[in-house]
This record gives sequence, C-alpha cells and structure tokens, in this order.
Amino acid sequence: MNLIDHFYFGLCKPMISLKQIRYALAVEKQLHFRRAAEECSISQSALSTALAEMEKQLGFAVFERDNKKVLVTPIGQQFLDKARDVQLQIDDLLKLSQTRAAVLSYPMSVGIIPTICPYLLPKVLPALAQSHPNFEFNVVEEQSAPLLDMVRSGEIDTAILALPYPTEGLLTFEFWQEDLYWISHGDDDLSDTDVITAKELENKKLMLLKDGHCLKDQALRACKMGSEKAQSLSATSLSTLIQLVIGKMGSTLIPAMALEQLVASSQTLNAKRLAEPGPHRRIAFVVRPNYANLNNIEALIDLFTIKLQEVA
Repeated sequence: MNLIDHFYFGLCKPMISLKQIRYALAVEKQLHFRRAAEECSISQSALSTALAEMEKQLGFAVFERDNKKVLVTPIGQQFLDKARDVQLQIDDLLKLSQTRAAVLSYPMSVGIIPTICPYLLPKVLPALAQSHPNFEFNVVEEQSAPLLDMVRSGEIDTAILALPYPTEGLLTFEFWQEDLYWISHGDDDLSDTDVITAKELENKKLMLLKDGHCLKDQALRACKMGSEKAQSLSATSLSTLIQLVIGKMGSTLIPAMALEQLVASSQTLNAKRLAEPGPHRRIAFVVRPNYANLNNIEALIDLFTIKLQEVA
C-alpha cells in the first residue's frame, strides 16, 4: 500500500479512502464508468464496487447510473467539490519533496494556447533540451478557458496564456510582451510605411479567429473595435488565416511571435505593426496559489525570456 492509501477522508470509521475519492473524481470527469476505470487503470467492476462501498459509508448516492448515462446527484456534487479540494491538497503535499530536488528534474505538464504553442516551442525547446536533457516537458495545446480549468483541478501543473484574460483565483507570472502586426496581401493599396493605425483598418476586411480564442478579443481591444467590424471565421489557427490572406480573401492580425514562421519567407505578404498603445498582449505562466514547484516556473521563465530576447 502506497502513501496516498494511508490517508483517509473522514473523522471516524468507516472512512472514505483517497483511492475512492480518486475513482469518484474520475467518474465525474468521464461520466462513464468504463472510461473512468481505464483512466484509473483498474477494472470496471473494482471501480464500481469501491464507489458503491463509498456511497454506503456516506449514506447517500453520489451518482445516478443506468445502462446509458451517469448523472451526479445534487448532494453528490457537494461531496465531489470538497473531495477535489482534498485531492489537490494531498497532491501538493506529495509534491513538497520535489521542491528539495534539482530544478526541472521532475516531469511537468504545461498547457499552451494555440496562438503561442507552435511559435514559442521552436524558440525555447532546443535550449531546454540542452540545459536539462532529462527533463520531461509534457505539452497540452488547448484554448484558454479549458486550460484554466485544468490548472484549477490540478490536471496540469501550469498554463501559458496571453493576457489580458480573466484568471481569478490563480497566480500569473508574466515573462514576455509583444505587439500585433497587420498582415495583408502584397497588392494592398496602403502606403509603404511599416505601421498601420486602427483608423486605417476600419475600411479593410479584417479576418480573425473564431470565438473562444483570446487573440480575437485582444485584437479587437487593441484596435478599439467592436466585433461587428471584423469577420469572425471558423478558423482555429493563424496558419489558416494567413492562407486566406494569400488567397486575397482579406487581411488579419497576428502576434509578433508568429511573424518568423508565418510571414518572413513569404513574397506575397505585407506585415505592418499595429500603431496603437501596447503591448497588445502579455505572455504569462498561470498556476494555482498553493502550487509547490514555483522554482521550476522561475527556471522556465528565465530560459524562455533569454531565448525570446535573442530572436526578438
């Protein structure tokens, strides 16, 4: 029996084990007993038996189940909310030993939004691999809202987001700032200056990512522009927007970090810095307030900042 199985949730016997809590949280996440069992690496019958015993000890049903679906009961949701807090505190307790180890010697799971991930990683991963060859850096690419949920639940260690973005209840550590650039086809009739104002963009067909991508809101905010002034597409990547610009479907705004990959080698595109007060977005690590391994975050910030300054 490992350490976590010696901890119990309750004041008197019979008590709820943390193993049962982990199983219950997996079912809440999956809303499916078989998938929850696979996540916990046990058989479905073992998971069902453990949860049935837990509900017997609690004196109420946490889940309603039939052959088609699993539902969380109202009182079960209250239990799961408190159980999640217990699980997070135990996880932090078990991670305390990592704070005494060498920096970046334990695996980390890092969520990164799509408008940062493919442009940041090529700049920093070679240096990270060289300085810490045994460090396990696990990346989850997702939009901001789901990543923040993962940070809060402890599913990932940290997330790299673009601010401004609401991060209530979490700590943010900024490490980079950048402006937006207007990308147009080479046939556009604007002057040869290397900047463009928001006023000049009012008469341009501006294409932005679909709702849910924080870059859309940051671009509109930087331009002091309402959403009706820009064309929202179903595009989920800056690469798609660039291809639409090449096809003369309109123009777009991208962050400076993406210029090298998306524009620098193109002979058909113009890039002009948005001449509005900046920085237009700020890049930051986001963690829970009681996250135990802030020394690892500091080490990554130092390395990332150095490499970004080299290519700026």
